[in-house]
Amino acid sequence: MDVKNHQYRGKQTLVYTNNSPDTLKKVFYHLYPNAFQPGSEMDARIQNIKDPDGRMVTKTKADGVEVKESRIKNLKTNEVGYLNITNFRQDGNSATTKQVGTILEVTLVKPILPNKKSKLTLDFDGQVPVQIRRSGRNNSEGVELSMAQWYPKIAEFDFEGWHADPYIAREFHGVWGDFDVKITIDKNYILGGSGYLQNPNSIGFGYEKKGTKVKKDSNATTLTWHFKAPNVHDFTWAADKEYLHDVVKGPNNVDLHFLYKNNPKIIDNWKNMQPTMAKVMGFYNKNVGNYPYKQYSFIQGGDGGMEYAMCTLILGNGTLDGILGTATHELGHSWFQHILASNESKHPWMDEGFTSYIEDLALNELALEKVENPFEGSYKAYVKLVESGKEQPMSTHADRYDENRCYSISSYVKGEIFLAQLGYIIGKENLDKTIKRYFQDFKFKHPSPNDIKRTSERVSGANLDWYLTDWTTTSNTIDYVIKSVEDVTGGVQRTKVSLERIGRMPMPIDILVVYTDGTQESFYIPLRMMNFEKENQKPAIKRTILNDWTWANPNYFFEIPKSKSIIKKITIDPSGLMADVKKENNYYELK
Repeated sequence: MDVKNHQYRGKQTLVYTNNSPDTLKKVFYHLYPNAFQPGSEMDARIQNIKDPDGRMVTKTKADGVEVKESRIKNLKTNEVGYLNITNFRQDGNSATTKQVGTILEVTLVKPILPNKKSKLTLDFDGQVPVQIRRSGRNNSEGVELSMAQWYPKIAEFDFEGWHADPYIAREFHGVWGDFDVKITIDKNYILGGSGYLQNPNSIGFGYEKKGTKVKKDSNATTLTWHFKAPNVHDFTWAADKEYLHDVVKGPNNVDLHFLYKNNPKIIDNWKNMQPTMAKVMGFYNKNVGNYPYKQYSFIQGGDGGMEYAMCTLILGNGTLDGILGTATHELGHSWFQHILASNESKHPWMDEGFTSYIEDLALNELALEKVENPFEGSYKAYVKLVESGKEQPMSTHADRYDENRCYSISSYVKGEIFLAQLGYIIGKENLDKTIKRYFQDFKFKHPSPNDIKRTSERVSGANLDWYLTDWTTTSNTIDYVIKSVEDVTGGVQRTKVSLERIGRMPMPIDILVVYTDGTQESFYIPLRMMNFEKENQKPAIKRTILNDWTWANPNYFFEIPKSKSIIKKITIDPSGLMADVKKENNYYELK
């Protein structure tokens, strides 16, 4: 790495094993830095999307009107990013390559047969762009090098084929491997990132210098940092001359590293967050599964926050609560993306949504005042998206949402609700078991949406294909209404409650009845296509299981025997975990 002109060059050796039943005649690589060039697809996307990411635009006013312009569009030659490939060889023989934007297409000299290996070597040279999004130099907080997605990265090939998406907007997908990385850089820089440092003594990187700038005694002008990262699908690093470095022990003897700028205004925040993040890791271990590595690094160097293998790059100059929230979310991605490596380009809700779910659980657990439903804000945000008329199905590719806001709510919010609402459908105990079994069954794999669905079916015994289909591949909504409550005369005195399903998406229904004397009872209406009855989630309240409700019939009624007390209120879904888009019609109350 030449820190003066922000250019770098290197060599890569990749031993590729074809674990598929297909014969591979080509391979593809991602060249992510090429997105940061005028005229790139990322540049075009910024210029054409209605609500471009504020970090990626400059704002000016013309005739009193605010104009947003792509920052990439005006990058100078020494500010752009690039990654060029030369001398590509397969098992020592020169191969034909074709570079188009952020993708390198390689026609192999010899096909790689199923269950066979091939050695792919190449030389590369790159330039680190001014930081606009995630990777880059000299970010808004002065961190010099944020090296994310910086190397030629082999694309994933699986049962769906090649995932060689151009880098247009946001998410990533990678191949499992063991990384052995050597980075030679000016000796005054301190590095942190993925993997385990192999040579701390030879570079003078002493962990005993906690909270102080590390001193190096070498007379050399450069030092080589040697890292190994086993069984990951990414390798990221950051470097700065002013990093302070703390290490604290987390659960299961995991080293938690904190690298942040030597700025007196932020030091206390970064130190105060450290014991909290150890607690958060313990919470995730308990509620998902044990973090399998022995190191994780929180590094100041992002443009917000982004998850990487064994580390995160985040902004670090904000409030303590802000840093804690970001760090809690990004650490959660170690489970939902970097261990359970779903395709976050095709299914961003599986990593962003599931991470948001455990993040909100963790923050609520640590809060002084806990709330019964920590996901309430997400439900409200989802309803607002529905009301806007701009919702697109969660099966939309991450790059192809009409607006960034729609992507965010669909992925983070509706993805979080997928799990929270699944708890409503099969019960919280079954949901907790599902998450743990999903982790155990699919860690170090590439699970798909069907895998989380099948796991929850195995745990609960419920049929859930309808849920996965309606919630993730359509924009169907849930809307149930209490149509009428009326006394039935003649014979045994009783009250008839009439319900209607207005939305296309069906659900099992929980109903709570409250009487004027303060007593309560509940009623449960199973959904026929589930072939399942949920356990009573409130055992202290008497529950009656009613006949199931079919999807084809939008109307349903049941009767409540008259009691000595008068019905005061009837509520559909008292938990608030069913994402009904019009909750105002979910109530009947005695006037």
